[in-house]
Amino acid sequence: MQRNTQLDHTPATPHQAVRVHQLIQRATRDTLTPDQHDQLAHTAANALTTAWPAIERDTELAQALRANATTLARTAEDALYRSDAYDVLYRAGRSLGEAGQVTAATAHFHRLTQTSGHHLGPDHPDTLAARHNLAQWRGEAGDVAGAAAAFEELLADRLRVQDEDHPHTLITRNELARWRGEAGDVAGAAAACEQLLADQLRVQGEDHPDTLITRNELARWRGEAGDAAGAAAAFEQLLGDQVRVLGENQPDTLTARGNLAYWRGEAGDTAGAAAAYEQLLPDQVRVQGEDHPHTLTTRNNLARWRGASGDAAGAAAAFEQLLADRVRVLGEDHPHTLTTRSNLAYWRGKAGDAAGAAAAYEQLLADRVRVQGEDHPYTLTTRNNLAYWRRKAGETPSA
Repeated sequence: MQRNTQLDHTPATPHQAVRVHQLIQRATRDTLTPDQHDQLAHTAANALTTAWPAIERDTELAQALRANATTLARTAEDALYRSDAYDVLYRAGRSLGEAGQVTAATAHFHRLTQTSGHHLGPDHPDTLAARHNLAQWRGEAGDVAGAAAAFEELLADRLRVQDEDHPHTLITRNELARWRGEAGDVAGAAAACEQLLADQLRVQGEDHPDTLITRNELARWRGEAGDAAGAAAAFEQLLGDQVRVLGENQPDTLTARGNLAYWRGEAGDTAGAAAAYEQLLPDQVRVQGEDHPHTLTTRNNLARWRGASGDAAGAAAAFEQLLADRVRVLGEDHPHTLTTRSNLAYWRGKAGDAAGAAAAYEQLLADRVRVQGEDHPYTLTTRNNLAYWRRKAGETPSA
């Protein structure tokens, strides 16, 4: 490491190769005129946006970019909102969510909604975009009913400020359908996606990426409504179009491969589902990285379908390994971490350890209640699973 009175230079750590003490940063800013300060803030914001990769495979780089964006917002927020340089703040928030820090992403977009409304006004497109992101990450953090309500309010404002055929209005309709489905209205989500798809075909065309996303959602909710074979067939058709339009390595194409595998399994081809996920996993690691939330989801599904194909012990071992990575990447209280704990308990029970499964579900239930509340659907499911494995273990459920 090279050091002088102003900076540290550590070439061995490329994402933090040059670090300047906060006092030096402050002293440097204090020498600038207001115009120089604003111009420097714009330059820094644009540099960060340019450096930010579309797919975050390098977690250390992503952390460094978010840290720089946070510092920039703290020292030059007003300057950013006097140009389009505040785009970096939206990117930083999405980066938090994509890294699995969904609670932090929710808090980030809550602040961004307030500051954007203050600087730009409540009806400005970027304020509406901040509200969109806030609703999305609120849902990802587990408040699915709140997300659905927020998107319903946002849609009303989109229709008032923009129009019914505006791309952002159509995207908001997609998200509203999704979170209504997540909140339990599966049939309503499927019907809403079907109506939206007709409008997107009219306005945007069959090969538009947003049209393909809606086809993905429509297939999913049809499957959730009970038509697993129809969902698998729809995903097979969609995958061919995504490969043609987007390419094999585009993240939405990889997601469609996972969805096709999932619904093939739900339609009865458990071995085929496991094989498809096994083929998908190395491609996701190569394109998105080992710690990407979608890669972790594929590992989850691969373990599940291996278990469903008869390898309960292998599934339990795979979920145990996955849980360690979920905790490291997402944190102990993330909904996906809690789901992995549920899956691990289930397959331990299927592998013969009913008492261990019951004990794991008992611990999980306490955390579900603390994190998601007593009436959350996943909390209620955990109660049922606990009762089941207690019976299997020969215990008498408590009152």
